[in-house]
Order: sequence, then structure tokens, then C-alpha cells
Amino acid sequence: MKINKIDHVSINVNDLLETKAFFLDLGLEVQAEWELHGEQLDRIVGLNGVKTACVGLGMPDGQTWIELVKFYTPSDENDIQQPLANTLGIRHICFNVEDIEAIIAKLKKNGTEIFSEIEQYEESYKLCYVRGPEGIILELAEKIR
Repeated sequence: MKINKIDHVSINVNDLLETKAFFLDLGLEVQAEWELHGEQLDRIVGLNGVKTACVGLGMPDGQTWIELVKFYTPSDENDIQQPLANTLGIRHICFNVEDIEAIIAKLKKNGTEIFSEIEQYEESYKLCYVRGPEGIILELAEKIR
């Protein structure tokens, strides 16, 4: 028995179009879009009356898959939470990028919240945290050559 790979990361969102546009602007590509509902989905996710819309986003090389999910029903009674980098649970997605300065400048111009300025970690990476739509935290990492 072994694990072959991580298949995808799923992010539940309220505004599917805004979040999709944010990730497309970062350079991901739409791989698939679909809607799901019905008793089988209810059993799979352990909820009743589930109706969702989903967008699968990937890197051009096909190595990364992010699934954005909008639950039309049932809705989350707690609404959007704004976690911090130290909030317990799965907290961020890290993208390995080229030209972190240009990406951060573009994100700032578009009004994205930047947690910090770009910091160099030892002689290995330049790093920066940003908050996308709906509180999604991304870490951007550029390998120093």
C-alpha cells in the first residue's frame, strides 16, 4: 500500500467567479468546470441537499490541481472567515514562482492584501504571503539560483 500523489486541493468559496479570476490572473488555467447534486453527492460529502458548482484549475504543465467549490446548498452558517497565518488547520497554498517582485507588484496594483514585504530566507528562497479573495492565504516562493 502506498500513496502515489496528492490529487487536488479543494477550496470552498462564496464568490466562485471572483476567486476563479484571481487564480487565472496568477497564471493557472481552467481544466474543467461542472455542477453536482443528488443523493450520491450527499453520501460522499456527508451532507443533505447538496448542490455545488466547481472549477478545476491547474498549472500549464499539469502538475497542480486546485478545485474551487461553491456550495449553493447547504450554505455555511458561519460565512467567510478571515484566518491568520497561525490559525490552526490547513492554512495556505504555496506556489513556486518566477520573478516574485513582479507578481507582488501586480497583486498590490490589483488590491490584494500583502502580509509582508518580500523576505529572503537564507540563500534558498524569496518568500511573501498574500491574502486572496475570501481569506485564501497564498505563499509565493521564488527559488534563489
